[in-house]
Amino acid sequence: MESFTERVIHIIQRIPSGKVMTYGQIGQLAGSPRGARQVVRILHSSSKKHGLPWHRVINAKGEIGIKAEGAAEHQKAMLESEGIMFTGRNTIDLEAYRHHPEIF
Repeated sequence: MESFTERVIHIIQRIPSGKVMTYGQIGQLAGSPRGARQVVRILHSSSKKHGLPWHRVINAKGEIGIKAEGAAEHQKAMLESEGIMFTGRNTIDLEAYRHHPEIF
């Protein structure tokens, strides 16, 4: 049986270009409905090691969750390069861009 961490990595690896998922959505699909903060920790510690498309993970409000200005701008630029349009400074329309993966 896969661990929560392995399920999170598996889900994030499969977010297609031009789509996003929220931390909470990933946590829920991985088996922990309240696991959003765990998803943040996994992204922080495993993105480089597993080549995760970390930039495709945002918060439940449709906002870039990174507070550091340079990092937030980098994430925004990466999402825009995939065709995602922002409705606010760092906000996207989740209805338009949220990825809904098949049930695992």
